[in-house]
Amino acid sequence: MKSSSRTLGATLLVGGLLLSGAAKAQISTPAASPKSTVTQRVGLTDVTITYSRPSAKGRAVFGTLVPFGKRWRTGANQTTTIKFSDDVTLEGKKLPAGEYGIYTIPNKTEWLVVLNKNTKQGADVDGFKDDQDVVRVSAKTYKLGAKAETFTIGFSDLTPATANVDMMWELTGAKFKISTDVDPKVMAQIDEKVIKNANASANDMAAAAVYYYDNNKDMKQALTWIQKVNEKEPKFWNVHTEAKIKMKLKDYKGAAASAEQSRKLALDAKNADYVKMNEDLMAEAKKGK
Repeated sequence: MKSSSRTLGATLLVGGLLLSGAAKAQISTPAASPKSTVTQRVGLTDVTITYSRPSAKGRAVFGTLVPFGKRWRTGANQTTTIKFSDDVTLEGKKLPAGEYGIYTIPNKTEWLVVLNKNTKQGADVDGFKDDQDVVRVSAKTYKLGAKAETFTIGFSDLTPATANVDMMWELTGAKFKISTDVDPKVMAQIDEKVIKNANASANDMAAAAVYYYDNNKDMKQALTWIQKVNEKEPKFWNVHTEAKIKMKLKDYKGAAASAEQSRKLALDAKNADYVKMNEDLMAEAKKGK
C-alpha cells in the first residue's frame, strides 16, 4: 500500500512538473519585422549595423506610414544601432569609435541622419534627448530601380577607405558616406615590419610593395622590396606586381620581361587569370616600348 502511494506521488510530481514546464513554454512565431545584422569592413574598420526589417505590405511608406519631417527609428522594434571598431568620419564629421543609435528624419529630397548615444530608445522617439546626439549628417535621397518590399540597410561604393550606407524601402533610397583613416595605420605597420626590420618577411615586403603601388607612393622603394622577394622564391603574383611597378616607372622593357616570367609561372600553376593579365600587360608595355 505504501509502495503504491509512493508511486502515485511520484507520478503526480512528474506530471505537475511537466504541466508547469508546458505552462511556461511560449509559442515561437516569425517576427513581423525580423532582426538583421550586417557587417562590413571599411578600410581597417569593422562597421556593424543591427536593425529590424518591416515590410511595406501594400502601404505607401515615406510621407504616409513614415511621415516626413518627424523622427523615425529607422526600422522597427528596438533601436537601430551602428557600431564602429575605430574612429571614423561621416560626411566630413569626425566620430569616435563606439556604438550609437541611428535615428532619421526623412524628407522628400533629403534625410537627416542622427547618431545618438541612446541605443535603447526603441519606438519612443518623443522621449528622445537631443543633448545625447553625437553627430548629424544629411543623406540625399534617390529613386530605386526596383521596389524594395522590405526595409533594407546595406553598404555600397566600397573603396579601400570609404563606403556608403544605403537605407532603402519601397522606391526610396537614402545614403551617407563613411570614411576611415587607413593610410597612417598601414604606414605605421610598414615602418615597423619592413622599413625598421632588417629581417622583414617576404610576405610583409610584398604587401608593402603592393600598398605603395596602389597608393602611388615611392615606386623605386616598392620595386626594391618586390625584387628582394622575387630573388629568393618568385611567385607568379609577386612577379606580376614587379611588372606593374616597372610599368609605372616607364621601364617598359623590364615590365615586359617580368610579365613574361610571371606568365610562365602562371601557366605552370594553371592560373588562367594571371596568364591573361600578364599578356595584357605585355601588350601595354609593347605600346610604350
